[in-house]
Amino acid sequence: MSVTAMAERWVDEVARLTRPAEVIWADGTRQEYDGLVADMLRDGTLIEMNQLSYPGCYLHRSHPQDVARTEQLTFICTRSKDDAGPTNNWMAPAEAKERVGGLFRGSMRGRRMFVIPYLMGPRGSPMSRVGIMVTDSPYVVASMHIMTRVGRVALEQMRSPDDFVAGLHSLGDLSPERRFILHFPEEKLIWSVGSGYGGNALLGKKCHALRIASWQAREEGWMAEHMLILGLEDPEGRVTYLAAAMPSASGKTNLSMLVSALPGWRAWTVGDDIAWISVDGQGQLRAINPERGFFGVAPSTSGRTNPNATAMVRSNTIFTNVALTPGGEPWWEDMGTDPPPGLVDWQGQPWRPGGAPAAHPNSRFTAPVSQCPSVSPAWEDPQGVPISGFIFGSRRSRVIPLVFEAFDWQHGVFLGSAMSTETTAAITGQVGVVRRDPMAMIPFCGYNMADYFSHWLSIGPRLAKPPKIFRVNWFRRDDGGRFLWPGYGENVRVLRWIVERIRGTGTAVETPLGFLPTPEALDLSGLDLPRERLAQALAWDRGEWIAALGDLGAFYEPFGERLPASIREELHRMIRRLGG
Repeated sequence: MSVTAMAERWVDEVARLTRPAEVIWADGTRQEYDGLVADMLRDGTLIEMNQLSYPGCYLHRSHPQDVARTEQLTFICTRSKDDAGPTNNWMAPAEAKERVGGLFRGSMRGRRMFVIPYLMGPRGSPMSRVGIMVTDSPYVVASMHIMTRVGRVALEQMRSPDDFVAGLHSLGDLSPERRFILHFPEEKLIWSVGSGYGGNALLGKKCHALRIASWQAREEGWMAEHMLILGLEDPEGRVTYLAAAMPSASGKTNLSMLVSALPGWRAWTVGDDIAWISVDGQGQLRAINPERGFFGVAPSTSGRTNPNATAMVRSNTIFTNVALTPGGEPWWEDMGTDPPPGLVDWQGQPWRPGGAPAAHPNSRFTAPVSQCPSVSPAWEDPQGVPISGFIFGSRRSRVIPLVFEAFDWQHGVFLGSAMSTETTAAITGQVGVVRRDPMAMIPFCGYNMADYFSHWLSIGPRLAKPPKIFRVNWFRRDDGGRFLWPGYGENVRVLRWIVERIRGTGTAVETPLGFLPTPEALDLSGLDLPRERLAQALAWDRGEWIAALGDLGAFYEPFGERLPASIREELHRMIRRLGG
């Protein structure tokens, strides 16, 4: 069987099920992209922005009930429920296909069916993987052009006839009652119906690159992580690469594109959201960004918080659910300019001050990585960049200090497994609720998280020099509700200490939590931050931690005997160190 024959057979089966008016294989060319855009401008799917100030930029408005990931409608469909684990929604594969298959039957009647061969990762990289996605949404096809490498480049990278992840997507009728995102990891298959929102419909992103890839990674001995990748260059020109896991909308994109506040230090962007990480022949972890574009949160992105992103989205960008100025330019809350008179909100209605937000809180931009001013020269290195440190960060107003270092690999994995965060608008549901989110992967791990922790633990002994692991929290507040740390470009001061610790030069004090910076360890030169305020940001409370670890024990309980014994051991050790 030829490399494409199996893919063609699967596409034929999908066409018989969905009954499209036409089947089109995407080729990834600029001509194809421009044609898609022209069609969507004609039918109103896209709105042209000011082509003088925002050349190649367009606005898409999604259905008001289709604006974020729908985790309650996202399922892992493994033969055994235990393989999905207690943190995932589970549906038996046969039941899933019976229940949802009917929603696909005839769903593309009268529509074009696009077939998108796409490559996740750099051309020629042994770490890259292929997907073939079917969709009836031109918006999805255009977005996949930006987010992945589409066309023959993907087909040429297939190593065998079945070497692809199959993804079936249909808009259906966009009803939340008939919306499902299903993952069949044992079959390398994804089904998504009833949503056009990027997190649910761009199947190369969370569905393939995390949920299915995490299953593949465990089987094949690598890691698929919800992580940014950045290189921090010191004044001598040495670059240290770090990978950081942070829940959606909690500063991950801003950190990945950081503009350093320290003279002589520079951050290079490799990726802002997903990292695929392998162990090379010398026992070194190497990471690639499997994506080709950014799908970033617009609100709060400004010249102050993320000047690189602000510059990046000035051309060749698809905006989703932002507001539109009378001059045809995008606008969103906290972008650094006042809302102009005549602003139209994300639903196309006149906006008035004091009402609902003009841009949806989860409005997005989709832009090519290559346009980022801080893009690393090594971002498409087929061998990946060497990872020297991992950072686990989340949004917590209390409990978690600004930064501390794990004692060792096992303790670092425990800290990752213990992560909790305050929820944001990137998911449907309440905002500001504290929930557990180990390694920022709880919405994205395609199998039992107890096995995921075991996989992390198994990587350590394979490494010649395991990366150091750190915990950060930019969002600590004082009793008045004010942030204790300025964040954004000033975060380079924390990253500098992390790099110094990796190199064995940074000073630290040992605590029951791990190694915390000494009072003089962080470079505060040029920063108007009183030492007592830094001390508050670095402070930890024994009682708060003992209470938090008690809650953690309750989180671990449903994993039963599947939870690695060493994770329980680390929990008990920390409680003992705290005197609990």
